Amino acid sequence: MDTLALILVIIGALNWGLVGLFRFDLVAALFGGQTALLSRIIYSLVGLAGLYAITFLMGNRITTNNKKD
Repeated sequence: MDTLALILVIIGALNWGLVGLFRFDLVAALFGGQTALLSRIIYSLVGLAGLYAITFLMGNRITTNNKKD
C-alpha cells in the first residue's frame, strides 16, 4: 500500500510540476480533459494517496516491514 501511495504522490507531483512550469496537465492530456471521468478518478486517487502519505511523517506509524538485521 505504501508503494502504491508513493507512486501516486509522485505522479501528482510531476503533473503539478508540469502545470506550474509549462501549463501542461499531463493527466488531462492523456485521459480526455480535466472534467473527463477517468481524469477525475486519477485526481481523486492522487489526492487520497497524498492524504495517506501524511502518515509517512508520523514516527509511530505501524509498519509491516520485517527486516532482519
